[in-house]
Amino acid sequence: MRAVISVIGKDAVGILASVAAACAAHGANITDVTQSVLREYFVMIMIADVSALNVGFVDFASELDRLGAERGLKITVMREELFSAMHDV
Repeated sequence: MRAVISVIGKDAVGILASVAAACAAHGANITDVTQSVLREYFVMIMIADVSALNVGFVDFASELDRLGAERGLKITVMREELFSAMHDV
């Protein structure tokens, strides 16, 4: 199973590293990533294999949401099939 992880917020050093570390700590394998800085805003989308999570998916998503709140970011984690269904309309 894969998930789409989006990150948006003011640019700062270490955003990619902190999100990647949180993914690794919970057993999520990042398979693709794109990021950009638009003026002072950091934008990133990751695709992660979450089939080997060491916590439940909801707990994983909550942990990344908490990380985002700590860093002043909006981090959203969505199952890929739900993300795809939303955009197939």
